[in-house]
Amino acid sequence: MKTFEVKGLSPGMVFSEPVYIEGNSLLVPAGIAIRKKDIDRLVHWGFNSVTSDGAPVRTGPAHDEKEPLSVELNPGFSGGVQARNSGNALSLAEVQENKSAYRSYIDLIERLDSVFNNIESGIAVEPRTVDNLTGRLLQAVRDERDLIGFILGGEVAGRLLAKSSINTAILSALIAMELKFTHHKVMQVVTAALLHDVGMLRLPKEITTKSGGLSDAELQRMQAHPLYTYKIITKELLYPEDVGAAAVQHHERWDGEGYPRRIGGTDIDMGARIISVADAFEAMVSEKPYRNSMMGYQAMKSLLSDNQRRFDPDVLKAFIKTMGIYPIGSIILLNNGAIARVIEVQGDAPLRPKIRVLIDEFGKMFKQDEGELIDLLTEKSLFIAHALDPKEISKKRG
Repeated sequence: MKTFEVKGLSPGMVFSEPVYIEGNSLLVPAGIAIRKKDIDRLVHWGFNSVTSDGAPVRTGPAHDEKEPLSVELNPGFSGGVQARNSGNALSLAEVQENKSAYRSYIDLIERLDSVFNNIESGIAVEPRTVDNLTGRLLQAVRDERDLIGFILGGEVAGRLLAKSSINTAILSALIAMELKFTHHKVMQVVTAALLHDVGMLRLPKEITTKSGGLSDAELQRMQAHPLYTYKIITKELLYPEDVGAAAVQHHERWDGEGYPRRIGGTDIDMGARIISVADAFEAMVSEKPYRNSMMGYQAMKSLLSDNQRRFDPDVLKAFIKTMGIYPIGSIILLNNGAIARVIEVQGDAPLRPKIRVLIDEFGKMFKQDEGELIDLLTEKSLFIAHALDPKEISKKRG
């Protein structure tokens, strides 16, 4: 990494490689102009330098100061949003960071994080702010299928509550659409998914960030967060009961052994049943303070083994049809020895998705979208041998 002094940066400057703050907090992706407010933030928060593997390739005025193209520093959270670049094609951030889908995904996280900051600080939030975010997310889901892959990528760190909530809302939207919900009902489910864990902001940080097991008293406090969520949604944001019920019941179980009310089966709000599946998958594939993440394939296997204990079987079936056995973003090994990434699932053939080759059978690694696109539904001679953990591959190659 080369070091560049902040005083030497100017609005409109473009680098050939991503620019980072303190080694791994992304300031701007490669090819994206640095804005005046990016520089102002660095100065305000006392940063004297930034780092990059590249060099400036253009200077001049930024094209649009209003467009949120770069990932902005949020000093109020540990490290802000970080893009971890492992330096090879298995790194989702490196493959996707310049795509509009990636910028849309980061923008959604930042916007929800701002909402959560205001709620935590006691600043009034207008429901239309959340409604606007819901609309943006649904539009992104319809336009940018790549969004699903970012959930598995594990490339974005920081702003954990906002990231988790955006991921859950994306998955909830896909399930609701698969179940043919009306647009109004989809909006309600997505809004509830965005806010389903907002009650965590009312809990002590020593509980929500604890890396070890919780005591009985701490667990009892933790299990009260859906009630705090309900109050925030219905009393502070003034959303209707349908939104509040979908959020407050997302930890209820199909067998009646959940919390906070121990209701079960069809007595659980339908929106809550959707959020329950989405939240469980998101929790399994995302890194937490107390454990590492699962691969997407392992998480799907875990859900499939539920046997009607936690989840509505019809909702789970819709989720699997939407996500496939190997969800978008999964890294897989083919029977010919090639390594590929799943880029599209096929609902009626969950074991035969469309894939993009990352490393071919001869060991050649491809950059970004240069690898061969293969439809396993038509290429009958190829099949998935098993899923791979990209982190373990990176370690072996490193």
